[in-house]
Amino acid sequence: QVQLVESGGGSVQSGGSLRLSCSTSGFTFEKFAMSWYRQAPGKQREGISCIGSGDLRPWYRDSVRGRFTISRDNGENTVYLQMNSLKPEDTAVYYCATDLRGVCINYEHPDYDGMDYWGRGTLIIVSS
Repeated sequence: QVQLVESGGGSVQSGGSLRLSCSTSGFTFEKFAMSWYRQAPGKQREGISCIGSGDLRPWYRDSVRGRFTISRDNGENTVYLQMNSLKPEDTAVYYCATDLRGVCINYEHPDYDGMDYWGRGTLIIVSS
C-alpha cells in the first residue's frame, strides 16, 4: 500500500525558508520519480517540481525555479523540497505525489495532474 506523508509546513515571513519532507512507503522508492504540487486558496493545484529515479536534472515550474530545490534520499525513502526566498504567493497546501513512473512527466506536460498517489498535504503560509 503506497503511503506518502508530508511534513515541515508552517508559517514564515516573506523572504524566509522552509524545508518540506515526504516520507514514503509501500513501493520501491528509488525506482520512481517523485513530484511536489501545491494548491493555493481559490486556485487549481499545480505541479512545481519533480525528481526522477536517476535523473540529475529535476524539473521546476518557472515560478519556483531558482528558489526551490528538490532532492531525494533513497536510503530513507524520502523526498525533500527546500524552499528559499519565500513569497506570499507561495502560500498553499503542498503535496507530494507519484504515479510510479521512472521519469518526470512534467517535462513534457507541465500541467499534468494525474498522479496516482498523493499525500494529505501540508500547509505553508507566507506573510508579508
